This record gives sequence, C-alpha cells and structure tokens, in this order.
Amino acid sequence: MPMSTTWTPDSWRSRPIRQVPAYPDPAALAAVEAKLRGYPPLVFAGEVRRLKAALALAAEGRAFVLQGGDCAESFQDFTANIIRDTFRVLLQMAVVLTFGASVPVVKLGRMAGQFAKPRSSDTETRDGETLPSYRGDIVNGPDFTPEARVPDPHRMEMGYFQAAGTLNLLRAFATGGYADLHEVHRWNLGFVARSPLVERYQDLAHRIDETLAFMSACGIFSGTTPQIRETDFFTSHEALLLPYEQALTRVDSTSGDWYGCSAHFLWIGDRTRQPDGAHVEFMRGLKNPLGLKVGPSTSVDDLLRLIDLLNPDDEPGRLTLISRMGAEKIATFLPPLLRAVHREGRRVVWLCDPMHGNTISSNAGLKTRSFDAILAEVRGFFDAHAAEGTWAGGVHVEMTGHEVTECIGGAHGLTMMDLPERYETFCDPRLNAEQSLELAFLIAEELKARRLPFDRAPSAAAQ
Repeated sequence: MPMSTTWTPDSWRSRPIRQVPAYPDPAALAAVEAKLRGYPPLVFAGEVRRLKAALALAAEGRAFVLQGGDCAESFQDFTANIIRDTFRVLLQMAVVLTFGASVPVVKLGRMAGQFAKPRSSDTETRDGETLPSYRGDIVNGPDFTPEARVPDPHRMEMGYFQAAGTLNLLRAFATGGYADLHEVHRWNLGFVARSPLVERYQDLAHRIDETLAFMSACGIFSGTTPQIRETDFFTSHEALLLPYEQALTRVDSTSGDWYGCSAHFLWIGDRTRQPDGAHVEFMRGLKNPLGLKVGPSTSVDDLLRLIDLLNPDDEPGRLTLISRMGAEKIATFLPPLLRAVHREGRRVVWLCDPMHGNTISSNAGLKTRSFDAILAEVRGFFDAHAAEGTWAGGVHVEMTGHEVTECIGGAHGLTMMDLPERYETFCDPRLNAEQSLELAFLIAEELKARRLPFDRAPSAAAQ
C-alpha cells in the first residue's frame, strides 16, 4: 500500500491495524473518545521537548537512558505506595549509574499509561472454554469470565484518570524533596548493607559519600541547589490502543505541531511495527520522541525504512531503537542492525530491553526470567556496541519497587521453588526492587569498564 505524505491524527484509521480490541458497541467507543478529546492533556509540549533534548545527548554518547516500570499497570494497584516504591527504585538505579559511569542519566518510567498489552493470540482457552485474551486493564479485565473479557471503552476513561493521578504524584516526588540526592543515596546504603555482594558495591557507595561530602564542604546544599533537590522524570508507554492515543493528541499553541499528550515518550512494539500499518502511520506525525522495538525478525531493510518514516529529518533525540533479542540471539542479530544504522549516519538512541527475549516457564506454568540471562543480554548489548564503535545508550527493564518473586536468580538466588511466594504480575515477570538495584550496580561497572571516545560533559537537559 503506498504511503501518503499527508498526515492527520486520524489518518491511521485507513491503514491495516493489528492488536486492536473488538469493541462490541462502536457508539459507546465513539462517545468515550469524544469525552477524552475534551479533557486536559496529561503532559505538555514543553516537557516533551525537554525530554527530546536529553535524549539527543544520549544519541551523542553524552547521557545514558534508564527506562523502567511495570509490564502492565493494573487499576487495582493504583496506590500512592506502589507508585512511590517504583519511583524510588528508579531514582536509586539512576544515582548508581550516574556515579558509577560519570554520565547523566535520563529517567523514563513505564508509568502513568502502560495499561495496554499486545497478545500473541486474540483468544485464550482454559479447560475447554475460549474467551477473548486479556489486553490490559484499559481494554478488559484479567478474570477469566465472559463478562470481564469483553472490551469496554469506558476503561479508557478510567485509565486517563489513573494516569493523571499518577503523574500528579510523580511530579510532586520529583520536585518536592523526595528526589533529594542525599536521601536517595541513603536508601542505597541500606541496599549495600544487606546485599550478599556488599564488598563489590561498597566502593561505589563510598565514592558517592565522598562526593556529597565535598559538595557540602563547598557550600553546595540541597536547599539552595535545585539540581540536588529535584530531578526530571518522564513517563512512557507503548502506544498500542490508538483510539485512546488519538483522543489525547493535541496541537501545541506555540508551534502548531501535534503532540501525543498521553505520555512524554511513546513506543511502537515488535508486533505493530509494520511500515504500512496503523501504528507507524499514527506515530510518524507526532513531535514526541518515539521508541521502536527491534527484535530478531527485524531486517536491515525494514529497520532503515522505519527510521526514514519515523525520523525523516534525522533529528537527534527523536527516535530510540529498543533492542529485544534474547541472550542467545543478540550476538547474531544485533550487530548487522547496528552496522547498517551507523553506516547510514542515522542519529538514534539504542536501548537494550533484556526482558522480553528471555521469558521461560516453570514446571508449574509460571512465566519467569533468569537474572543471569538478563545480565547476559545486557553484556551482549555492550559487546556489540563496543565492536561497532557506537554508544550503548541505555536499558529498558520491567521492574517494580516491591519485593516480588517473579524472576529467578540475583544475589539472593531466587529459584523456581520461590516463585509462588510473591508472584503478583498479571502479565510478564518483573525484577523486584533488590534485583533492579543489583542490575544497576552491574551495568555501572560495565559502563565504567567500556569507556568510549565520546564527549560526556554533563548538560542541564539530562540532569
């Protein structure tokens, strides 16, 4: 199908679409879309432009991106404590990466909108009964009943209000003192003290202590220095449910450009990245920074075509490529893509998603991921970039601030037998708080050991 150069917020509706729920009442869907179009935006163009500037630094090798959060946010987990705990772990990880690697870290949460999930099948069968697949709380319910699995457009409105509440709390945490560098470091000291790898992490903890003490001696206090007391924190999710995304698209009054105002950063998944498809068509017209999942089935030709469609002006910070290969495949499939993009001179950010290609199942049928496989894919990602002379720009992880038992391994050695203890996810398994922070320490070591000839001077855009 030839690609029209004319873009409008609804031009995606004339394109082939995948992963779309079958709403039984089109009139109800249209009514909810109309209501959402009248609601205030969740994020603002100025915030989005600030994120794009920070991502441009990552594209140049001068910053590192940390993207993390839930596999799929649940309506029932909409509590201040859950939001706070995930935010806190992301801050802890960012501090470890900043001090360990001497680069500014762009903090990007899978929060305040990660409600929709792609599925490998439109239906699910249990004990001989077949029902529509669960597609995330913004579409239908997880309970295996005919009533719960009917796609309900009113859930989009619930998703909007929960996203608004989450964003309100995140903004307060980011600017109200909770993100003070001294406080975040004190949380890290608690982790170091109880970790089996205490000696390995003690050096970095001492370096942070010495730096903070030096700053204090120089008269640099958190009360008078916003860079110490506050932080930039941005939100992201997969732009899967296009009726919701279009309803929250707005024109920026200062530039006349269209922005997706459901999140600062939106990405296209591996299942919906068809060049002539609806999701690519919708996303190409937005001015937000965009992400594109890149899996083992991605060919060089397809990737270059998608880059041309999504970032035709080669704008730094506009496009982030999120590699999700699997530990056993990354050495084979990633290098040709890195080489081709580098050869074409395209300015993109590369992130490693070490989660989605490493999912396995226990004998009891619980999905899990091995911490060793996750770390192996991250190291393979760094190896591939070092070989090509390119910048390994960040990581994209599914994690939570709770001490769940969903991924095996890590310093405390969780096993398959431990999974039922606190297995809480409705979708994919997540790293728990300690595993997430452990991963950050190990990535910091990788970054420190693999210094490349990039100008890494810190910039206010990535603080």
